[in-house]
Amino acid sequence: MKLLRYGPPGFEKPGLLDRDGIIRDLSGAIPDIDPTSLAADSLSRLTLIDPATLPAVRGKPRLGPPIAKPGAFLAIGLNYSDHAAEIGAKPPREPILFMKGTHCIVGPNDDIRIPRGSAKTDWEVELGVIIGQPAKYVTQAEALNHVAAYCTINDVSERAFQSEGTGQWVKGKACDTFGPIGPWLVTADEVADPQNLNLWLEVDGKRFQDGNTGTMIFGVAFLISYLSQLFTLRTGDIIATGTPPGVGMGQKPPKFLQPGNIVRLCVEGLGVQEARLIAD
Repeated sequence: MKLLRYGPPGFEKPGLLDRDGIIRDLSGAIPDIDPTSLAADSLSRLTLIDPATLPAVRGKPRLGPPIAKPGAFLAIGLNYSDHAAEIGAKPPREPILFMKGTHCIVGPNDDIRIPRGSAKTDWEVELGVIIGQPAKYVTQAEALNHVAAYCTINDVSERAFQSEGTGQWVKGKACDTFGPIGPWLVTADEVADPQNLNLWLEVDGKRFQDGNTGTMIFGVAFLISYLSQLFTLRTGDIIATGTPPGVGMGQKPPKFLQPGNIVRLCVEGLGVQEARLIAD
């Protein structure tokens, strides 16, 4: 299933995308797409619904973040060796973990706001993982059983905030609107192999990132197992799994986002985002 939320900010309704690309209204079946509806028993009930029996949504409504009231927004840094190389960093021996606030989360096509004082706002297309069944001390062999869905994420980053001054990553990763998610959540049963998905990103029509999740240093199963040794992963938690090469700071000379730029990005099978940059 492709689960989504549509409508004005703060008033989104739950929906799904049928095989013909038509949005179907799910509000008669569930109140929202949230951790409760992403639990295994709820997802099982949703699979029994024939999309053709649901009301079709007319027009082209705004798509909001495809999950309401998410849990933790976790992210992994330098998880592609070629990305680490392009910015002059050594590939990590174990996952680098940071967190983004839920205030970062916006819809897939909502404006991205460049914060005041920013000189180095950058892009990062990433595979997103949404936890379904809670995970604590799970093995790699068990890990993917704890995934409810996958999605496209743009881990927008302000490099000066991130690496200069005191050099705290969260300063450059957790600005408002720095976590566009969607356009929808694709349930795990429809993603045969999360380690074989192409992903790309363009700025104003120019392709900068073009990679495959197969080149991750730490794959999805490893990351879930690793994180579950540190703390409980709960239903609705989001994990952004890292980005392939081609980010702005890795260009020669470096290139950063400016007001008016249009960023398009996609993870194979998980949908396309297209957002405009504006000054905050």
